[in-house]
Amino acid sequence: MSDGKWGDLRARIVSAIVMLAVGAVGLWLGGIWFTLVVAAVGGGMIWELGRMIAPEQTALRVSMGALTAAAIVLAGFLPGEAVLPVLVAPAIVGASQIAKDRWIYGAYAAGLMLACFGITLLRNKFGIDWVVWLILVVVATDVAGYFVGRVVGGPKFWPKVSPKKTWSGTAGGWVAAGIVGAFFGGPAVIALSLAASFCSQMGDAAESAIKRRTGVKDSSNLIPGHGGLLDRFDGMMGAALLVVVIGALVGLP
Repeated sequence: MSDGKWGDLRARIVSAIVMLAVGAVGLWLGGIWFTLVVAAVGGGMIWELGRMIAPEQTALRVSMGALTAAAIVLAGFLPGEAVLPVLVAPAIVGASQIAKDRWIYGAYAAGLMLACFGITLLRNKFGIDWVVWLILVVVATDVAGYFVGRVVGGPKFWPKVSPKKTWSGTAGGWVAAGIVGAFFGGPAVIALSLAASFCSQMGDAAESAIKRRTGVKDSSNLIPGHGGLLDRFDGMMGAALLVVVIGALVGLP
């Protein structure tokens, strides 16, 4: 298991177990504890985004990571009309301090902020079941895509952006997400699961595009076998952003 195309599997499993344990405790406790976990992850992802786009601005990415975490926590205590400005503010401030690719930074950072807040809202307003569903959809998409893609192989899904992703792995992720949706509910939940699976894959592709543009392999080396927080949670952010939009426009099934 230590050689060849499965060489990173052991490190991935160990890291996944640690992340699962921390996330599970926060998810079970809910409230401010879950919000703090999400805020820490969100701040770390913004730090990594700055690390990729503006690697020379160390102080900026540290301050933006801290500001992001604080904004996610604060947003949970604010009235609805004040939430969006507070969440978008760190993205605007950070982008204004970056000379190159500031629009990419601003748009991606704002999406991350909204997705993080959406996950806390799911847990604290709609209950633990919705967050468990979202996590399982993303994990099923990722795991099925990883194994099906490695075993079956075949044509690449988007070689210019994600050269390792195959159509077989992509389709395998959709099937796995549909199975998760069927376990949790009827046709509406299955359809939402498929859409969330696709957005999870697009979240992964978006981060891959930024890495290719900035010439980095991983967003950081914080998580053995996975790279950085963005490398692990990029798909979760894409799926969570979809759920936030769907919930705001038409409500959840």
